[in-house]
Amino acid sequence: MESPDIFTAALKLTKPWKVTRTQFDAESEELHLYLDFPRGAHFACPTCQKACPIHDTSEKIWRHLDFFQHKAYLHVRVPRSECPAHGVLQIELPWSRPNSGFTLLFETLISTLAHSMPVLAIARLTGEHDTRLWRSIHFQVSEARAKVDMSEVTIIGMDETSVRKHHKYITIFSDIATSKVLFATPGKGHETVIPFKIDFALHGGISANIKQVSMDMSPAFIKGVTEYLPQSAITFDKFHVFKIVSSALEEVRRAEQRESPEHYNILKGSRYALLKNIDNLNQKATHQVVNIAYSNLNLKTGRAWRMKKSFSEIYNLIGEEGVSALAKWCAWAVRSQLRPMIDAARTIKAHWDGVVSYFSSGVTNAVLESTNASFQAARAIARGYRNPAYAIAILYLIAGKLNIPTLNRTHTK
Repeated sequence: MESPDIFTAALKLTKPWKVTRTQFDAESEELHLYLDFPRGAHFACPTCQKACPIHDTSEKIWRHLDFFQHKAYLHVRVPRSECPAHGVLQIELPWSRPNSGFTLLFETLISTLAHSMPVLAIARLTGEHDTRLWRSIHFQVSEARAKVDMSEVTIIGMDETSVRKHHKYITIFSDIATSKVLFATPGKGHETVIPFKIDFALHGGISANIKQVSMDMSPAFIKGVTEYLPQSAITFDKFHVFKIVSSALEEVRRAEQRESPEHYNILKGSRYALLKNIDNLNQKATHQVVNIAYSNLNLKTGRAWRMKKSFSEIYNLIGEEGVSALAKWCAWAVRSQLRPMIDAARTIKAHWDGVVSYFSSGVTNAVLESTNASFQAARAIARGYRNPAYAIAILYLIAGKLNIPTLNRTHTK
């Protein structure tokens, strides 16, 4: 088999296309493959698929997957068909999408690597400018998202995550049932619900069908859901509610360590142990917590820790049993004479309906917390995605569960 025939087979070209000649540039270490078709060939009209004669051609070049360790380029005399019914049109090419300088397989490589590598690293690996790679990623994400069906979504979670320093955020909306990111938009204000609602409708979603929204106690989020998704019940995420109590415990510890020199040594270095679940601590940390919580010193921090432990146990209950237990806990906290715990109880009571909604819905933002962790890990490796559009594209790529081709999943046109 001659060299052009080998590459014709390797590229899986079908008639009338074939590789007519090859050229290897030793200086640049680039392989150039020239594709052509025989005189008199006909091509399908992109509109009606009728075989039509050629009107004219133009020379175009595509970057392809490397052959061995060498960059490979396809040089093609691209025809336009002349259809009696639809006129002169650019034909569809089996190896590339319109207006792309990359072959489909090369774009598949980009999307595969982008799941686990920063785009700048992919640019260095492939020898391409990162701006061209971003264009490919944006196109693939956009095309895949256009096919997403949100008509069955009834429970969503919303949360914000940072994309750079100085309070630059994006708000993420996820489908709780499928653990899939549905939408992301710059900002973290109440107005972020508006573009979500529009995008949701464009994908077949019916906002009136959204029965539950899980989120933190952000006033902006509360306002956004209340105004733009008024039929949706709000459930305040249990992890955010628990964080309020944990933060109160930490305030008590810091104040007591600062104001009671005689207790400084017993409280020193206890922050980690006090805030973690005691069942997950090693023997040394467990002994430290027990010594603080149950010693005859009657430490304020010990009382606050016992309240935190009791609070966490309430979330093992369901229905009215959980609501009743939480009400009793709030009364205990208010009587505790520990200002941070009193404030925590008052915050919970001020958001009562959304907090106790958990005991009937069981909805949490665990999906979003996991997504946020994955995104921040990718962001850390990439040393930040400062452009929100880039950050959102990567978020969709790693957590949107989109049908984007990868090297182990064939590309279909």
